[in-house]
Amino acid sequence: MSSLDYDVAIIGSGFGGSVAALRLTEKGYRVGVLEAGRRYRDDTLPKTSWNIRKFFWFPKLGLRGIQRLTLLRDVLILSGAGVGGGSLVWANVCYEPLDDAFDDPQWSYITDWKKELAPYYDLARRMLGAERVPFETNSDQVLRAIGRDLGVEHTVHLHDVAVHFGNPGQEVPDPSFGGAGPDRAGCRHCGGCMVGCQYNAKNRLDKNYLYLAEKQGAEIHPNQQVVDVEPLADGGYRITARKPGARVFRRRRTYTAEQVVFAAGALGTTRLLMKLRDAGRLPGLSDRLGYQVRTNSEAITGALAPNAKTDYSHGVAITSSIHPDGDTTIEPVRYPKGSNSMGLLTTMLVDGGGRFPRWIKFLAAVVRHPVTFLRSLSVRRWSERTVILLVMQSIDNSLRVFTKKGLFGTRLTSAHDTGKPNPTYLPVANQAARAAADHMGGFAGSSLNEVLLDIPLTAHILGGACVGDSAASGVIDPYHRVFAYPGLHVADGAAVAANLGTNPSLTITALAERAVALWPNRGEEDPRPAPGEPYRIVDPVRPAAPAVPEGAHAELRFS
Repeated sequence: MSSLDYDVAIIGSGFGGSVAALRLTEKGYRVGVLEAGRRYRDDTLPKTSWNIRKFFWFPKLGLRGIQRLTLLRDVLILSGAGVGGGSLVWANVCYEPLDDAFDDPQWSYITDWKKELAPYYDLARRMLGAERVPFETNSDQVLRAIGRDLGVEHTVHLHDVAVHFGNPGQEVPDPSFGGAGPDRAGCRHCGGCMVGCQYNAKNRLDKNYLYLAEKQGAEIHPNQQVVDVEPLADGGYRITARKPGARVFRRRRTYTAEQVVFAAGALGTTRLLMKLRDAGRLPGLSDRLGYQVRTNSEAITGALAPNAKTDYSHGVAITSSIHPDGDTTIEPVRYPKGSNSMGLLTTMLVDGGGRFPRWIKFLAAVVRHPVTFLRSLSVRRWSERTVILLVMQSIDNSLRVFTKKGLFGTRLTSAHDTGKPNPTYLPVANQAARAAADHMGGFAGSSLNEVLLDIPLTAHILGGACVGDSAASGVIDPYHRVFAYPGLHVADGAAVAANLGTNPSLTITALAERAVALWPNRGEEDPRPAPGEPYRIVDPVRPAAPAVPEGAHAELRFS
């Protein structure tokens, strides 16, 4: 198949796609990466979230930024766009999930995932350059106060984050991994991680995995949104892509590859596979496609101080967390000074549940507290006055996503799947927000979509093309090969079968590391069982031409 453009085409350049790009080039494959978003440099990232052309992603309106917002019937989803995928808007947290996630019945029967993934978590941490946050911020003090009120202050701990802290003013040599690229002086504690780090301190994927993959020969094609994947008669696949945006700019390009890795994010991969199935390109895909979609059982609340005398924007995006119970994590989140546009999504806190719809409770709260409501409309110095609380749980609940025809064409929507209903209201989240407001002398807040529509917000959508032991239980096998199409693979959040209860980026990276570690070097015998055979543990295969020092692979026991 030497006439094909690539041995492997990778759709997406986030945590799964970037890992696949590096590791497969190390194993001798010709790799092409197709990314719908733009390529950004430190100096071209948005200065604040008010730079809507660079911050928000809505290409039909000419917005080609790094932050996507996708509204389904049951959830509002935040995700990333651009070369580096979700790492562009990532809060840097490198956190292993709670034990409940590994025990989820969707995948726990296949293998001991916690044990099998352990060396890949270590490898992912090293590649992402994770460091322990070396300071406490004003937001962390608020979290401690919440912990005291909830009786769990002993669970407060600082995070490992993919940030180079260094020493201000001290230049450091270009490392081989964990944040490759130009010399760096270290983090300035500006809180700008989720808008786009301007100071080369954040170890996003274009500074480690993708940086090294390109040095090894991988080719990255930005502004290429994949719209079709078609099997070729003599083997391999034809991939069609176009520039996102208005129709006048949609010139199509085609690429050919022997194998394809879907890594467009949980929503992007699931949506594209559904489109290909419904168009007859990939008949025979598992009926489980679109099921077991997880939101990490998230709620986003917070508190706003009456003024900016105390600056809550100082630090990195997320610095610490507490655990009110065995399956709940609460983290303080921040945006940098001047990045106040996300404040337009916030309003007064209102509880869910009970006899009356939440929007009626909201109207009643407005009548009872008109001054607080008017104060909630102001986003002046919002990022400095606000402590956002990200609340996540590892409880078993899930959605099903599917396509639905409407007046404006086919769109993606959602419905309840299995387990408990996807939560629209977490009492512990509201309790934490009120505790924060008391400590800050302000008022508790929530997102408009939650109080008006009873639709929660998540930045951690997972599942949709989950791991299973057969097509009856999942879309891909435990080696991430698509059932009925062994030349197709899924290596992103779509493969994750459980609510992790915490930030998923490290887990997605570790799963992708494991998946491609089991690939053979190009031209060698495949050590994995043939598709359809029972699962067995496979030793990782040593890369033929490693692009990083041997120490970066030291945790793995190669066959």
